[in-house]
Amino acid sequence: MEKLKIAFIGLGVMGYPMAGHLSKSSDFNVTVYNRTTAKAESWAKEYLGSIATTPKEAAKDADIVFICVGNDDDLKEVTLSDEGVLQSMKPGSVLVDHTTASADIARFLCQESIKRNVGFIDAPVSGGEAGAINGQLTVMCGGDKNHYDEVVDVMNSYSRFSQLLGEAGSGQLAKMMNQICIAGVVQGLSEALQFGQNAGLDCEAVVEVISKGAAGSWQMENRHKTMLADEYEHGFAVDWMRKDLDIALTEAKRNGSTLPLTALVDQFYADIQKMGGNRWDTSSLLKRLI
Repeated sequence: MEKLKIAFIGLGVMGYPMAGHLSKSSDFNVTVYNRTTAKAESWAKEYLGSIATTPKEAAKDADIVFICVGNDDDLKEVTLSDEGVLQSMKPGSVLVDHTTASADIARFLCQESIKRNVGFIDAPVSGGEAGAINGQLTVMCGGDKNHYDEVVDVMNSYSRFSQLLGEAGSGQLAKMMNQICIAGVVQGLSEALQFGQNAGLDCEAVVEVISKGAAGSWQMENRHKTMLADEYEHGFAVDWMRKDLDIALTEAKRNGSTLPLTALVDQFYADIQKMGGNRWDTSSLLKRLI
């Protein structure tokens, strides 16, 4: 069987290991592109694959093109510019966008893809850097079922679960829900830890107990130790979370949702940025309380 030709655009914290997992499969030929050439060269030394000098070059003759970049503007640049992937993608291929972006850009790129007889799936991920490295990401997808079925087995290279949730844009809307939930959980955990410390409790022992009950969460299990140790130079950066929450709050205004807790936590993250914590993990909400 002929190998699938895969292009991966964007080798950031998430994209670098995701593309790496794809390269380990004997079923795929992987070509990567990154805005910073040195990062692509570093990737090629670590994994099996080739480097392209533009997104357009990477996407030429590819069966599936994956993208994982920063925001809506970055997406437009790597897809619709003169050197974007949609300038060279062949009819019948599928574009999969793993960027956390707006639902609007997902719907727009879907329409632009259809004009070129190219499939489109918006597929933001959850699981953070550790999930990408360990191939344990969760993928929230929007788009046509036939196109999803074409790419889901390939996405399994770096994910533990993926699901199609509706038409184009649905994946991005689901990711907004994901970030809304995380914001509230992290703030609640931060307040609980501060409360426990002020009460003179052994917070490690308390967490061991309450994590087994209804209060348990991924954040509690994976972040309470570093929070208590005042360690935040890891994980999902505050800058990225504020970008995501801005997307969610903007969408909420459009669809009539009320997100008072999310808006409040977003401002707490603004406080963290003022403290110089732009790249600190989102669990750094505790730091503004102590």
